[in-house]
Order: sequence, then C-alpha cells, then structure tokens
Amino acid sequence: MDLNSASTVVLQVLTQATSQDTAVLKPAEEQLKQWETQPGFYSVLLNIFTNHSLDVNVRWLAVLYFKNGIDRYWRRVAPHALSEEEKTTLRAGLITNFNEPVNQIATQISVLIAKVARVDCPRQWPELIPTLVESVKVQDGLQQHRALLTFYHVTKTLASKRLAADRKLFYDLTSSIYSFACSLWNHHTDTFLQQICTGDEAAAANSLERTLLSLKVLRKLTVHGFVEPHWNAEVMGFLHAVFERLKQFLECSRRIRAESICRDRLEKTIILFTKVLLDFLDQHPFSFTALIQRSLEFSVSYVFTEAGEGVVFEQFIVQCMNLIKMIVKNYAYKPSKNIEDSSPETLEAHKIKTAFFTYPTLMEICRRLVTHYFLLTKEELTMWEEDPESFTVEETGGDSWKYSLRPCTEVLFIDIFHEYNQTLTPVLLEMVQSLQGSTNMENTNAILIKDAVYNAVGLAAYELFDSVDFDQWFKNQLLAELQVSHDRYKPIRRRVIWLIGQWISVKFKSDLRPVLYEAIRNLLQDRDLVVRIETATTLKLTVDDFEFRTDQFLPYLESMFTLLFQLLQEVTQCDTKMHVLHVLSCVIERVNMQIRPYVGCLVQYLPLLWKQSEEHNMLRCAILTTLIHLVQGLGADSKNLYPFLLPVIQLSTDVSQPPHVYLLEDGLELWLVTLENSPCLTPELLRIFQNMSALLELSSENLKNCFKIINAYIFLSSSEFLQMYAADLCRSFCELLKDITTEGQVQVLKVVENVLKVNPVLGPQMFQPLLPSVFRGIIDGERYPVVMSTYLGIMGRVLLQNARFFSLLLSQMACELGQELDQILGNMIEMWVDRMDNITQPERRKLSALALLSLLPSLNSVIQDKFCGIINISVEGLHDVMTEDSETGTYKDCMLMSHFEEPKATEDEEPPTEQDKRKKMLALKDPVHTVSLQQFIYEKLKAQQELLGEQGFHALMETVDTEIVAQLQEFLQGF
Repeated sequence: MDLNSASTVVLQVLTQATSQDTAVLKPAEEQLKQWETQPGFYSVLLNIFTNHSLDVNVRWLAVLYFKNGIDRYWRRVAPHALSEEEKTTLRAGLITNFNEPVNQIATQISVLIAKVARVDCPRQWPELIPTLVESVKVQDGLQQHRALLTFYHVTKTLASKRLAADRKLFYDLTSSIYSFACSLWNHHTDTFLQQICTGDEAAAANSLERTLLSLKVLRKLTVHGFVEPHWNAEVMGFLHAVFERLKQFLECSRRIRAESICRDRLEKTIILFTKVLLDFLDQHPFSFTALIQRSLEFSVSYVFTEAGEGVVFEQFIVQCMNLIKMIVKNYAYKPSKNIEDSSPETLEAHKIKTAFFTYPTLMEICRRLVTHYFLLTKEELTMWEEDPESFTVEETGGDSWKYSLRPCTEVLFIDIFHEYNQTLTPVLLEMVQSLQGSTNMENTNAILIKDAVYNAVGLAAYELFDSVDFDQWFKNQLLAELQVSHDRYKPIRRRVIWLIGQWISVKFKSDLRPVLYEAIRNLLQDRDLVVRIETATTLKLTVDDFEFRTDQFLPYLESMFTLLFQLLQEVTQCDTKMHVLHVLSCVIERVNMQIRPYVGCLVQYLPLLWKQSEEHNMLRCAILTTLIHLVQGLGADSKNLYPFLLPVIQLSTDVSQPPHVYLLEDGLELWLVTLENSPCLTPELLRIFQNMSALLELSSENLKNCFKIINAYIFLSSSEFLQMYAADLCRSFCELLKDITTEGQVQVLKVVENVLKVNPVLGPQMFQPLLPSVFRGIIDGERYPVVMSTYLGIMGRVLLQNARFFSLLLSQMACELGQELDQILGNMIEMWVDRMDNITQPERRKLSALALLSLLPSLNSVIQDKFCGIINISVEGLHDVMTEDSETGTYKDCMLMSHFEEPKATEDEEPPTEQDKRKKMLALKDPVHTVSLQQFIYEKLKAQQELLGEQGFHALMETVDTEIVAQLQEFLQGF
C-alpha cells in the first residue's frame, strides 16, 4: 500500500462506515473487513487516528479497527500475521508523542499500546517503559496525563500475565520502576493537597486525576510485582503511607462540597486506597500481618466510633467492613486445632487479632452493627410504601456484600459472630431479653430496633442453636407478634415470619408445623404486600424442609394455594412473579397428586402470563418450571393442558427461535415429563419431534435429555413414531457417532437397543446402517467395557428376536470383510464368550445366554466348535438368575414376570408414571422376562441331542468342563 494514496481511500471508506445509512455503511464495513489482512493497512490507520485535524468519529473508528487487528494479527503465529517490519514502524509510531486531545480516543490508544505490550514487551519493545517514564516527567499537562494513562494500562496488562516467565519479567520491571512510581505518586498527591488548601479547584482536579492514575499504577506494582513484599522496605513504607494519606483525604473531603468537580474523583481515590489494602491482603496474607493492627484500628474507628461522623460515605464503609471481614475470616490467620502444626506467621497474626478483638471491642461492634447498621433506613421505609415489590427483591446473595451496604453489614455480622460466638451470644441474647412483650406502636424507633435484633437472631441461627429454645419463643412470643395487625407493626410481622423461615431448618419441632401453617395462612391475607411476599418465602422454606410432612399440610393446601395464586396475579414486577411462581412450584412438587383438585385457576392463568411475559425470558423459565411440576402432579390428566403445553414446548426447544437460549434446558425437561405422563400419542405431540434433529446437531450438554425424550417416544408409540422419524434419527445417530464421547456413544446405542426391544421385527431394518459398526465393534473386541456391553445387548436382541435379519447381517459382514460366513460367526461367538464379564446388568447377561442358545440345535461345525463356550455362558446366566425356592428346594428363574400388577405407592414413593406402566407392559412381552432360561437350555440341549443322536451329543458334551456339566445338571433337576 502506497501510504498517501491508500490513506485517501481508507479515509473515504472509514467516513462511509460512520454513516447512519445502512446502504452506505454495509459496503464500507465489508471493504474494511477485506483490508484487515492487507500489508500496510494498520500503518494507514495509525496515520489517520493520530491526525487531530480529522473528524473525531472517523479517528475513533480507525482506533477500534487497529485495536481489533492487534487481537487478530499481531502474534507471529496468527494467520495473516503482520510483518516484523510493519510492527516495528507501528510500535515507534504509537509512542512518538502523547498528545491526543480527545479523552475517549486517548483511552483507546492507551489500551491498544497495552495490548501490543502484552505480546512484545520487553523483548521486542525494550524502549516502551523508558519512554513512558520520561514522558510522565514532562511539564506539558496534556502529554503528562496521556503518558500516565498509558503507563497505567501497560502496567495493568503486564500484571495480569500468569505464566512463570512473564511473572519473572514483571518482578524485574517492578523492581526497576517502583521507586519512581512512589515518588511520582507522592509528588501528585502533595500537589493536590496544596492546591486544595489554596482553593484552586480546577488545578486540584487535574492533580487529583494524576494522583488517581499514579496510585492505580502503584496498586498493580505492589500487589503483583513482588514474591515476598514484606521484605521490601519501600513496599511496606508505601502501605503504611496509605493510612496517612487516607486520613488526609478523608479530612479533605470535609472541605469539598458535594457539587464540587473534585468530589466524585476524591471519593474514587479514597476507595482506591482501600482497594490497595484489600488486594494486598488477598494476594499476600502473611506479608499483610504487619498491617493487621493498623487496618483494624483504622476501619473500626471510622465505621464503629464517632471518628467517622461527617467524613465517611457508603462505599467507604463497605470497603472498611470488607477489610475487617477478610482479616477475621482469613484462613491464613487461623491456627490448626493442634497448635504445633501451625506456622509461626499464622500464630503471630492470630495473636494480633486476639489482642485487638477484646470483649469491649467486640461488644461495641456487635451493638453498632445491630442497632445502627441493621436499622431500616428512611429511604428503605419510603421504598416499602411506594414500591413494595422492589423493596422485597433488594439485592442480596452472591457477591453483593462486596458492593452494597446492607448485605455487607449482614455478612460481616455473620462472620464475626461465627468467629467469636462464645463472646457475642450473651450480648445478643441480652438484647433479645430486653425486647420481650409487645412494643409501643407510637415508638417507631423501638419497632425498628426490634426488627434489627430479630434480624441478627435470624442471621446467627446456626450459631445460636444451643442457646435459644426457639419452639418456646415461637409459642410464647413470636406467634402473638404475628397476630398484631396494626399497620405500624408490619415491620415486625414481616421480620418475625422471615425469622421463622431462617430457623425452620435449624430447630423447629415438627408438631408445631400446623400452628405455623395457620399463621402463614393468616399472613397471606395481610393488608401489606411486603408481609405477604415474605410469608410466601417462608412457606417455600417450610415446604422445602427435610421434615416436611404432607399429611400435616393437606388441610391447608386449598386455602394456601388460592392465596398464593391471588398473590401471583396481584404482583406486577417480573422478579416478584418469578418468586411467587417458585413458591407455587415448590408446593405442587411436594404434594404431587394431591394438588389435582386445586390447579384449575392456575392452569387457566398460565397461558395469559406466558403471553404477557414475551419480553421476560427469565419469567418464562419460571413458568416452565411450574409446568414441569404441574404435569408431574396431574399425571395422565395433563393431556388436558396440551393446547397450551405443546406450543410452549415447541417454542422453547426450537433452536431457530432466539428465546431457546434461555428456555431450552427447562423446555426439554418439560417435554420429557409431558411424554412420561402422556396416556397416548397425539398428532401434535408427534409433530414437535421435528425440533429434535437440530437439537442433536447442537450436541451440547442437553444431549442426555434429548436421548431420554427419544426413548420416551419409543415407549409411547414405537410404530407411528418410527415410521415417521426413524430415517432422520438413523442419519443423526450416524453423524453423532463419528465424534462423541464414550458415554454419548452408549446413550445412542441404548436408544437403538430400546427400538429393538419394542419392535424386534421392524427395528433392525430401520436402524440397519448402524448395525455393521456394532458387529465390527464386537469382532474387533471394543476396549471400553460399557460400549462392548451395549454392543452385545443390541446384537443379542437381533440374534434372539430376528434370526432372519441376523443371517442377512452376517452375509453383509462376510462380504464387507471378505471372509467366510462361518469364520465371522465363529469369531463373534468367541469374542462374546470372552467378553461376557463386560456385561454387568443381569437382564443383558440372561439375554446373551438366550441369544447364543438360540443358535442351537445346529449341525454347523463352527457352532459345534463353540458349543463349550455357549454352555459356559448359559451356566453363568443360570447362576445370575436362578434362586432357590426354600419351600420346595427347587430352582426358579427370578426374572420371569407373569402378569401386570399396579404397584402400591407408599407415602414417600412417587406413584408410577404412564411411562413406568408402559415399560412394565413391555417387559411382559420381553423374552428376558417371559422365557425361563432353565427351560430354554433344557429344550435346546434336547433338540441338539435329537439332531446328533446319543453318541454325537455325548461327544459334544465331552468338550465342556466336568465342573460346569455338574452345575448344569443340578440346575436342570426335575426336567
């Protein structure tokens, strides 16, 4: 590319690519895509985005294309990689001058320099760091800032490399620039503090930005640049300085008004200081030992004493609490049960912690957490009134404690209480004791304190197991509090029902459940929506508990279900609807069939909710889960839901529809459950199967469920289903088997085995293309036992139940392998006998014996040659299936089934699904369960004897081990 002429052309196309008109935009994007691999293209882009006179949008686009090009073509091994000459020119061009006037473009340039540095620094680009260090020192404000920005991004990228050689390079880099980075940070920090004192806000804002960037550099160097940082005086000096600087900046924040340009950046810097400490503690807990005392003193004084008043802000409190939490909970600071096994560093850290957390300190922290931080705030109470649903789904769980104040205070309380529970249990119990009896309605503060104390008792439930008689407390106090219906008392009603939910799995007598159900039923009719939603949550926890008993719950089922359904209709937000649906699902799942009389209203409402939730895929997932439990509860009656159910399954499992990304997993589960409970195959149910071939092509983690669905169709109505889909299935299976795990292979083969079991006459023809590979697998002695076992299961079915097809297959294999028919048959029998131990399922072992015996009577010399092996397997089979009748002393085949009995389901067992019944009916036709192995052996040997005559047969039996013959005779007594 000639640079000048190329620049004009590329500039023109880039300008078109910024157009809003797709007719102009699309061709331009195509053209740029083609140029991506052209030599010289990135040199042109560099010229364009460093030319400040051009349009900002065009330069922005040029930077982005350059950045994407680095990802794709910078490494030497990449296809269409850039030449070394061009890369040398580009590297030099990128750091010629740091004077980009537009902030966003400057950031992108810094990021792309860092991307190049990740690959090339320091070996191919030794001059990068020295150039940045020099540029950061210049007097020009813009240049200094841009160089510092790049310095930060380069440091951040190099610090993130994890290979040992890269870590070593970063350690070397850090040791060479750490002193400079410290002095740079100190210089900008001092400048900022002076400018704030003199009231020069504009200059202070610029200095603060540089302070922030240089601190970001130092954070990466300090945390990732040393193996054992505590041996480095400069590092420890910097970390101790962080506490001093934090105090200065917090004091400084008193002077800076909320609307000041510095305010936001000042808070960011204060938070960054705390991040330095948190990261350092996380990466180097033992190096942090020297800072434990100071960190605890600093955090506790600002968060739990008057020292913090007027200066602390929410995010800073969160960070300080996280620092305390990480010190309290750090495993590196916990001595082993056997003190001698602990390292000196651990004991030292533990000693510092123990000396700090004295009884008065712990008591004060506990009291402040509960009576100050746990109190519902004005904002929260306003939210309760104005937007109750948002109030109930406030962010908790996951990592929210790292960022949000309420979860953070609760997690800190749990961790401190766990660590020092012997000290803190009496403190908390004393608080509870002081709150006995009902509270004055007019005293809002007293109500909020009680709410906070009850919150603490719920959070510490596991720790208080031995100290609180919850059943007595529930009967004597809490139950009465739930009955106080005054509007001002609603925080306590909500908190008490939440508290019971926390204790239900910890300690709650089973015979108190009915009293609790009564209370829950009343509260589900409470005037306040927040109380009703909290009650639904506790109901879910109660129903989901290990000690749940259906008989205790049944008297309340109808009213509870109706009230929950009303709540579901009443709430409007997606998250709340999902939550209530989960509660409903849980109830349906636990009471199973008993739900049938009450689901009419829900069944009518769900289609409407499905329609309304078109934009909310997560809500649709909750509806799918509810439907799964509904279908299981309704059993065969679920057929009445098909007009709604089947289109839902169709949409959820259609990979050409965008929602499948969210709905597929639950959709497949619902499809399977629907088939398992279906009384008969309907045309619509058959039609949905068109979605399957695309699902099999996906071959994702959902494959297992896909096979279960295919099996369910086979059991439901094999002939209709196979006539329509066998050819497609066979094609999909052939593709799948080319590239699939052993487990996947077995799943595919099990489907084929089920087809042969259900339809022994047509099945082998329909899946004929798969059978040669099965045959070959047996002859070659497949090395995976599970696969071999499945191969033998399939071949056993064909041989036993479709002998005509077996002989055709044998001829085909003889032709393919260019061997004699008898030779192949002999090889197969030999391998079968040899690998019989691979088969572990008794059904398949008996099938093998029946299948090989079905070759008798025979005059074929090969079969006679293998007669000994066939008898060995048959006697093994007899050992597997024969049980001695203690009364008569005779043997009988324990696998025989005579007639279909509807098994009685006990209280804990789930009743059989329609599919279970179908499998039972199928077993009644299966030779494995209808043919007596003992009888079959006797008849086959008799026939062989008649065919060969007494002498010939005797000679044949001579080939069998005498011990085996003796066992055989014992089994055949009475014939």
